[in-house]
Amino acid sequence: MKNIVLIGFMATGKTSVGRLLARRLGRSFVDVDQKIEQENGMTIAEMFAKHGEDYFRAKERELISRVARNRNAVIATGGGVVLFPDNMSLLRANGIVISLSASVEAILERAGRRNTRPLLEQPDREQVVSDLLQKRSRLYREADYCVDNENCSPHQTVEKIVAFLRQEGI
Repeated sequence: MKNIVLIGFMATGKTSVGRLLARRLGRSFVDVDQKIEQENGMTIAEMFAKHGEDYFRAKERELISRVARNRNAVIATGGGVVLFPDNMSLLRANGIVISLSASVEAILERAGRRNTRPLLEQPDREQVVSDLLQKRSRLYREADYCVDNENCSPHQTVEKIVAFLRQEGI
């Protein structure tokens, strides 16, 4: 069976929804960011601070090339995975791509719960999120299915995704 790949901006619920969806469908769950941290022995924030974003993106691409070969998994990606067409080609080859979205305000509120977002360690966080979303939104909309989950719980988002999968015969 094809993987279910969750994409979307940071703090749109990819990890929370991914875990619930995997449990609901009886599939394995892979969180790309968490796996990168485990394999490299440091947090993404530490990677950004010590080595820069390019280093992190290289590690991300390397991991995507491996996890994209999985079968029957739910894969939660990092928010920037869409910036590299080769990542998306690999994930699409054996996966259904589902994009999660929310407003700038919701993202800032959710991201503010933990101080683990290196791209937001800047004075004008709202402008940073707005600019990054503007650059990436077209790429997120290229998914097979898009879910605005701003006003949905993770469980409600899972129900929407399951309904889509049923409708598509998956």
